[in-house]
Amino acid sequence: MNVASDITKKPARLFNRELSWLGFNRRVLEEATNTAHPLLERLRFLSISGHNLDEFFMVRVAGLKGHQLQGIDDLSADGMTATQQLEAIAAEADSLVIAQQQEWILLREALCDAALTVVDQDSLADDERRWLADHFREQIMPVLTPQAIDPSHPFPFIPNGGFSLIFDLRQGKKQEPVVELLMIPPTLPRFIRLPGAKLRFIAIETVVRAHFDQLFPGFDKVDAGAFRLIRDSDIEVQEEAEDLVRYFRSAIKRRRRGRVIRLEFAADTPPNLETMVREGLAADTALVAESAGFIGIADLGQLVDADRPDLKFTPYSPRFPERIVEHDGDCFAAIRAKDFIVHHPYEAFEVVVAFLRQAAEDPDVVAIKQTLYRAGKQSAIIDALVAAAEAGKSVTAVVELKARFDEEQNLLWASRLERAGVQVIYGFVEWKTHAKVSMVIRREGSVMRTYCHFGTGNYHPTTAKIYTDLSYFTASRRAARDAAKLFNLTTGYVQPKGLELLTLSPQGLRDKILNLIDAEIANARAGKPSAVWAKMNSLVDQIVIEKLYQASEAGVSIELIVRGVCCLRPGVPGLSTNINVKSIVGRFLEHSRIFVFANGARLPHRNAKVYISSADWMPRNFDRRVEYMMPIENPTVHAQVLDQVMIANLIDNEQSWVLNPDGSYTRLKPGKRHFNLHRYFMTNPSLSGRGQSLEGKAVPKLRLTQRG
Repeated sequence: MNVASDITKKPARLFNRELSWLGFNRRVLEEATNTAHPLLERLRFLSISGHNLDEFFMVRVAGLKGHQLQGIDDLSADGMTATQQLEAIAAEADSLVIAQQQEWILLREALCDAALTVVDQDSLADDERRWLADHFREQIMPVLTPQAIDPSHPFPFIPNGGFSLIFDLRQGKKQEPVVELLMIPPTLPRFIRLPGAKLRFIAIETVVRAHFDQLFPGFDKVDAGAFRLIRDSDIEVQEEAEDLVRYFRSAIKRRRRGRVIRLEFAADTPPNLETMVREGLAADTALVAESAGFIGIADLGQLVDADRPDLKFTPYSPRFPERIVEHDGDCFAAIRAKDFIVHHPYEAFEVVVAFLRQAAEDPDVVAIKQTLYRAGKQSAIIDALVAAAEAGKSVTAVVELKARFDEEQNLLWASRLERAGVQVIYGFVEWKTHAKVSMVIRREGSVMRTYCHFGTGNYHPTTAKIYTDLSYFTASRRAARDAAKLFNLTTGYVQPKGLELLTLSPQGLRDKILNLIDAEIANARAGKPSAVWAKMNSLVDQIVIEKLYQASEAGVSIELIVRGVCCLRPGVPGLSTNINVKSIVGRFLEHSRIFVFANGARLPHRNAKVYISSADWMPRNFDRRVEYMMPIENPTVHAQVLDQVMIANLIDNEQSWVLNPDGSYTRLKPGKRHFNLHRYFMTNPSLSGRGQSLEGKAVPKLRLTQRG
């Protein structure tokens, strides 16, 4: 059988989205094995892989389980039913969990050799036992609430992520059977630091089991087990919802009681207790797994906070953008002088905060408009908007209530903004406002000038320290008019007409990208240079993927940098011969979206069309979200994004994985030329000053020939 020709037929021409995501999380886990990273950073990657897997079950698996239970027989893009996908997911997730446990064993030993130890009860010194007994009695036991399970005490509710111990006991001379459940409150730390100069920790479940007699005096322990659960945590917005705020306040409460999707038991949990838990939680349809190691891998992240800087990455302090410094900290003067771009986290997100703070304090600023998708728990952005409103300026904030797992925080921010006098808009019932845009309108003489910020990432000061994103500042009148139309869409449902620079979804972003690819196809057929370079988080949209296949077979060279999910199958003769896909996973999370089209030139070239965007190439970004795509026309910024950011991503060979035609990924092995894009941007002058730096040869010029 001709494998290539078979693959070119549907549905084998696409990878399964869910299994592709699990492949991404395996690449995250692989960073925990990377000996080039310090030990606690490796542990951080292990913890992140656990957190990612939890969220995957809460949302993606929960959705598939819902389809299965409702009898929805729609096939995935690769031709699988919900049941088939769940079976494949369970097998791969179990394999991933086994790999996580194996890596924890290795890291625990390595950390012990580095004098950071996680001990068990048998390893405690006498003075540690005495201290722990007092600590348990005074600090832990008062918080614990044992609950008997019997006909008069039904099985209690256990929240999402809840970790519990369960005991099979016998009481008194008659040895009456009693089952006790003990939920470990999330307010208690998973690891307890033992006293002394050495860094020694013990898990709280170990402590509880060791002090069983204090909890259950007069009882004999026959057996015991432990389990942790994951619940359906997705919020599906009903189109008839009339009040989004009230709806989400109610939905957040319901989410805490969602269907149990996954149950993870300690391997030593006896069958009778396991059955009791499943029945008590009504979890007969849940995916069940057994773990011979540590339950709740995400909790290992608590150990990363240990005071051992020698076991972590060397701290990195981002540079403040040089353009602003050159103008004595005046953001408006810097933007008026010239458009510029800022590269986070190598350049400080503080520049975005400074932009809004200056707007709040400037008496000539009359209005601020701002989208907020995720802003974090400690947000200087919110403070700046509040200060602006309290100073009497017109401030409008489009707060997205449907930002998954940030709904509750966004409700709190919205309430605070409204109290300060900000006009808060909650967007659409069926769409999410995902575009990252700020507008500051300033009176300058007899005219109003608008300063805009377009970002590829969220207005979130914490994630901006670890996510790579771009911030584009401009005083372009065309950009300002388009940004105003974007805000009018979100605040008044006014359809944007006559856009000059921006392309928006859900009005036409997919069509624009398809047209740009069509232009490359036409160039290839005319014998002109043709290429597509694109960097994004996920590539799922079937329509765009099919167009990329068409372009490949027309002779267009296609280089894709897709960090996470990729449903496109590269390198298949007759389908995707000219498509290469790579994923970069390293110290920072690649998050910026950049799209490049050769436009008849050989890349990289000043005539190429370069865009930044808030959107990945997924159906949700094209059809169910408000997104933007912005062309980069300023020659200096164009060169910075294309010749530096994109080429650095393409030539990285230390943190890169190549997607193979069969769906597997292979880590690139550096040849004679090692190149780590994160290290490159950490050690070279900032993008905002790079035009001058390039001319002065202060920054090494990057070339595609540096690959390998």
